[in-house]
Amino acid sequence: MSRLIFPNLQDKQMGQVIVTLTVTNRIDRVLAERGFIPNEEVRSYVLNDVIVDTRATLLCLPATIISQLGLVSGGEANVETTAGVQKGRIFRDVELCVENRQGTFDCLELTEVPYALLGVTPMEILGLEPDLKNRKLRMLPMNSEQTYLSIL
Repeated sequence: MSRLIFPNLQDKQMGQVIVTLTVTNRIDRVLAERGFIPNEEVRSYVLNDVIVDTRATLLCLPATIISQLGLVSGGEANVETTAGVQKGRIFRDVELCVENRQGTFDCLELTEVPYALLGVTPMEILGLEPDLKNRKLRMLPMNSEQTYLSIL
């Protein structure tokens, strides 16, 4: 487990949503499920103080966490930042669990900051949306009567 150091913005950012999530190397998980490695060797970390960032597209993880997870590189992409468009490295197969919902995603490497960001794509796919008033994530319905998933 790893705890990221996060700047104390609780009183400075109205409507800021901070969450705890778990990131796991999906390849490790598959290898363990198939008996190639023991479950204890699956690299996984609980990250506290993750910023829900509706300006970010992807899950964004610090380089140190990506390295500790042993994620596979997926190449580079142009990324719009506050400093303009820059090259960013994409990594594959990170299993994300947040608010009891789970999925596998690509992530963007953060090299300048020691904290993680949860972007809009994973939130949409997992059926989560920020509740700025209550400063938490709201789970969209997923039951026998209603679901956030559609094929319309």
